[in-house]
Amino acid sequence: DLDDDGAVGPPDLASLLAAWCPCGPQVPEWATLLEPLPDPALVTNATLRDAIVQTGYAWRVRDTATQIEMVLIPPGTFLMGCVPSNQFPCNPAFCSFVPRQVTLTQAFYLGRHEVTQAQWAATMGVNPSFFVAANGYPGSDDRPVERVSSSDALEFCALTGMRLPTEAEFEYSYRAGTVTAYHSMPGFPDGTNDDTQLDAISWNVGNNGPEGSASYGTKPVGLKAPNGFGLHDIAGNVFEWVNDWFSLQCDVEE
Repeated sequence: DLDDDGAVGPPDLASLLAAWCPCGPQVPEWATLLEPLPDPALVTNATLRDAIVQTGYAWRVRDTATQIEMVLIPPGTFLMGCVPSNQFPCNPAFCSFVPRQVTLTQAFYLGRHEVTQAQWAATMGVNPSFFVAANGYPGSDDRPVERVSSSDALEFCALTGMRLPTEAEFEYSYRAGTVTAYHSMPGFPDGTNDDTQLDAISWNVGNNGPEGSASYGTKPVGLKAPNGFGLHDIAGNVFEWVNDWFSLQCDVEE
């Protein structure tokens, strides 16, 4: 049990092989290695750790060109659709509330944090954000970029060689093996439906100060607890674009 997780499995074999010969997890040619194997303190679910190792690719890397940190999301099957919390029901006006089983067959890398204003400006040459130092929001380089259209996001992706995740990929990445409204957090390794715990993982209207105050607005990325894949701010702070069309029209089977 080389990773001290209480079980012998693929992560232990990967650790053994990495120490035995230069045949550990592959690192994409566009990336710089940060951590070859998933950290059990962050990826607490042994099944997810095994799935990551079995892809043959390194868990945590940094895009060399943009310095954007990324983690590997393995293939898998999950129940996609809205899960009501204790306080908030699902909205039947949205097709996304209908649960359905979805399988993702390919692993992919996803940014560990929201794209920051500094990362955006370094690629695009401009910063469209409102929450900047000039408007009274210090540390704006580390705050997520906002006031970005879908076209802007697609242009950024084209310039960096990246792409937006699909809605299914985004939700799968958010859930990280949980089936609850809110993903895993300290004290709730399997997630929770308890709305009073949301502040642990999310900047939201309940913990972000009244509008017009010095605390209102976005916050620097990575301050809240990550989910079971090691992703920060995948709930709250700012909305994220995905690579799907939005529609209120549903296909209903009778």
